[in-house]
Amino acid sequence: MEKLRELSIRAKKYSVICQFFRALVQPEYSAVTDVYVLMFLADTVDFIIIVFGFWAFGKHSAAADITSSLSEDQVPEAFLVMVLIQFGTMVIDRALYLRKTVLGKLVFQVILVFGIHFWMFFILPTVTERRFNQNLVAQLWYFVKCVYFGLSAYQIRSGYPTRVLGNFLTKSHNYLNLFLFQGFRLVPFLTELRAVMDWVWTDTTLSLSSWICVEDVYAHCFVLKCWRESEKRYPQPRGQKKKRVVKYGMGGLIVLLLICIVWFPLLFMSLIKSVAGVVNRPLDVSLTITLGGFQPIFTMSAQQNQLKDLTEEDFSSFISSYSYTPSALQFLEAYSREDVTVAELQGSSNSLWTISPPSRQYLIMETRSCVSQSWLNIYCCLFVYGPVLSPFVQSDDQYKDILLALERSTNQSREIQEWWIVDQPAASLLQVGASLSDRREAGLQLFVFSDKVSPPSLGFLAGYGIMGLYASVVLVIGKFVREFFSGISHSIMFEELPCVDRILKLCTDIFLVRETGELELEEELYAKLIFLYRSPETLIKWTRR
Repeated sequence: MEKLRELSIRAKKYSVICQFFRALVQPEYSAVTDVYVLMFLADTVDFIIIVFGFWAFGKHSAAADITSSLSEDQVPEAFLVMVLIQFGTMVIDRALYLRKTVLGKLVFQVILVFGIHFWMFFILPTVTERRFNQNLVAQLWYFVKCVYFGLSAYQIRSGYPTRVLGNFLTKSHNYLNLFLFQGFRLVPFLTELRAVMDWVWTDTTLSLSSWICVEDVYAHCFVLKCWRESEKRYPQPRGQKKKRVVKYGMGGLIVLLLICIVWFPLLFMSLIKSVAGVVNRPLDVSLTITLGGFQPIFTMSAQQNQLKDLTEEDFSSFISSYSYTPSALQFLEAYSREDVTVAELQGSSNSLWTISPPSRQYLIMETRSCVSQSWLNIYCCLFVYGPVLSPFVQSDDQYKDILLALERSTNQSREIQEWWIVDQPAASLLQVGASLSDRREAGLQLFVFSDKVSPPSLGFLAGYGIMGLYASVVLVIGKFVREFFSGISHSIMFEELPCVDRILKLCTDIFLVRETGELELEEELYAKLIFLYRSPETLIKWTRR
């Protein structure tokens, strides 16, 4: 008897649970509601939190900084997985909403609740090595997800709506709905993705192109309806010129915007380094002296303590020493004290001049055949200001200063190559090489001028250069602007419609018969819509006030 009693108690418990789920899936009566928009907004907020707060979901904050990772063309695997899962749940939610499957939504809700709680309270603290109550970004993400769970539970309890007609932003015809709807359509691929998903998970006889055609007609007529309603609220008397507030407010802003777009690359490249530039101090300064293509006769580098900053007094005295040299001042005015680094190089070379006897003999013969001229090249990784060879030249023969300086710039550094000419016979040239190892007490002091570089957050734009910005930004924007200002005459027939109520009613009827399953009538109404746009006379009759 006791076993039978226990079995009956368990059966009652199971029956209560089954009755609960049966009431959710097949309710006798429910006030049907639609909170999909709120669920979508909650998922969107969570998506944004993942993108901008990804550092809180990784073990090492610096390594998980998504902005720096993307700027280096690197995508963390954990970030990719989280974004794809979040986006995948949004797609599944949309599919369940279009199919109106309450049972599928219930199963999906249970999986999400258990999966997210297990990940949030067990897996994430292990990965990040931080407790949940110490992770503010994770708490914010979880709070928004709990809001989504509450909305989903309310949707399951109430049931999906039997009819899904149009976009939720097209329920009213005012400026707010107009601008929100236009912004919704400007998001890349959002309109196209929504149209394709709706076509996939909605019963219809229309092809994909016909479906998109109906959606485009409905969106176009909604925009026209909003503008006609605004003209009714704020009528413009006939024969009255436009007010200055409208002309200078709207026209002036457009003129200013177009001017900024045209000159944006020049202003951006000019201000990004002078105003927002980051000081780019050198980490290593190397000096190499070679004779033609032979082995270097002198090699030295300066690092760490050998690289010193100038004080304000030293920099001022350095500038004043060239106050009567316009060419030097023209160069120096582009730099400040923070951009100058003094590199102190020892006079002795790091390595011996390992020239082989045959090469040495060939060098002597080559210099004699060239009469008295040979090239002595100095290669510096950064700009070197002032004479360099003078401490090493032991001969009193003809000595010439810098003949030519060529500059090669990049985003991160500046490279200068300076050529020196020494009029010496071969023996004197070899003496110059030997003197480098003899003057061990000598030293070189190089003034390194480093250009500022763009900050990391704007490096992706600065990397294009002026011509790249013109090609990728100005010309692309100019193409869209040109489309707005040209080709208007070809769209007058569809833009200047006094009243679009009947066309909107026809589109709504197509949505309605589709939801009720009358697919033959859907085809007939679509054919009527196509005929309407093919016949200008009929379109004029339909759009009269």
